[in-house]
Amino acid sequence: MDRYVTRQPIKALKEDRIIGYEVLFQKDYDALYNSTDVAAADTIAGFLMQNTERIFQDKLTFVTFTPSLLFRNMPKIFDKDKLIIQIEDHVMIHPLSPAIIKRYRTEGYIFAINDFQFSPKYFTMLDYVTYIKVDISNKHEGRERVSLNNLINTMKGFDKKCIATGVNTKEDYELAMEVGADYAEGSYVAEAMAKKVKRMEFLEGNFFQLVVEVSKDEPDIDQIEKVISHDAALSYALLKIVNSAYFALRRRVSSIRQALVTMGISQLKQWVYLLSFNNDFESDESREAMLKLSFLRANYAMVLSDHIKDLPIIRSEVYMMGMFSTLQYMIDAPLEEILEEVPVAQEIKDALLKQEGICGSLYKLILSYENADWKAVKSLSNELGIPSSLLAQTYMDCVETVNEIWEGVVSNADRETENIIKEAHT
Repeated sequence: MDRYVTRQPIKALKEDRIIGYEVLFQKDYDALYNSTDVAAADTIAGFLMQNTERIFQDKLTFVTFTPSLLFRNMPKIFDKDKLIIQIEDHVMIHPLSPAIIKRYRTEGYIFAINDFQFSPKYFTMLDYVTYIKVDISNKHEGRERVSLNNLINTMKGFDKKCIATGVNTKEDYELAMEVGADYAEGSYVAEAMAKKVKRMEFLEGNFFQLVVEVSKDEPDIDQIEKVISHDAALSYALLKIVNSAYFALRRRVSSIRQALVTMGISQLKQWVYLLSFNNDFESDESREAMLKLSFLRANYAMVLSDHIKDLPIIRSEVYMMGMFSTLQYMIDAPLEEILEEVPVAQEIKDALLKQEGICGSLYKLILSYENADWKAVKSLSNELGIPSSLLAQTYMDCVETVNEIWEGVVSNADRETENIIKEAHT
């Protein structure tokens, strides 16, 4: 049986801040939660038990629990300060639900209702619920728009936080803002957070020069060292990476050349995108969200590429394809124009611009997985020869990798690291 899981960000509409992620499960691309409750519970419980630390980080995590999972006390294996228990229709009508939901709420757990509607079965639970999730897709006109606005206003009158789901386009995002939703969830959310830099600022920056150097067939280590040494942010980030627990060195590295030798060109190609997009991304959550998405796509694409026959590009190029897939959201220029300036293979350009070829199919698979389009995921994984049974665990492994690396890259510098940077520039 195939099993998929992905995460979708939930953004505060009045500020560029991700408050949490919803974990979406699926099995055999049919609605998992519409299957028998025992089967759903077994699937979800098994996965959550194996991946608790990978799923729950510094943000809130929204997870839909079936009645069977609630009765098994599955939420109690997680940190209740980070967990939001989501409940569906069939939980609301279960005869034992009121008592168990009340017990969890008394113990400090927070609840959300999925796809909330005006109905007596929902209103009986309002006292125990903090978040109301409302699907706003296809509700832009006429009565549906008026009903949506009335529903959100009514719920806010009950002091509930409203999350607009199905926010997959700019129009959906604008609608969520207009009707007064507190948060938004959907494929457009990450794009809505992006703050673009000017094209020339990007092309003339040290980071772009570094990309050009590491992308050459025979990278020049002296030139790479020169580019990095002229940029304090790049130097700082490189030294932080090499001296992190990831490399587990016995002695701390204190020079750019030594750091490059330790890392190696192949590894550097994989890390270069995170070294610096601008000098202040550590304090910019919108840029952080987009960079994390880039990094997750890059790692996921690279691992999946190992299972594809006759792929026309090498592993490091697959990685760069994933990283560059978000450039149009961070640079104030069309992606086609940006890619003309970047030394990447034509297959990568065709994949990102037209979603053509084997690389294009891999890119479409990743986008479909992010958007929980399970039918497309099944079709594309079969087309590429990727075992669909690997997708869920591989995805969570990549999420963990991104979180670990990001923590090492953007954590606050301690006194020892600052001294290393000073030494590197003397």
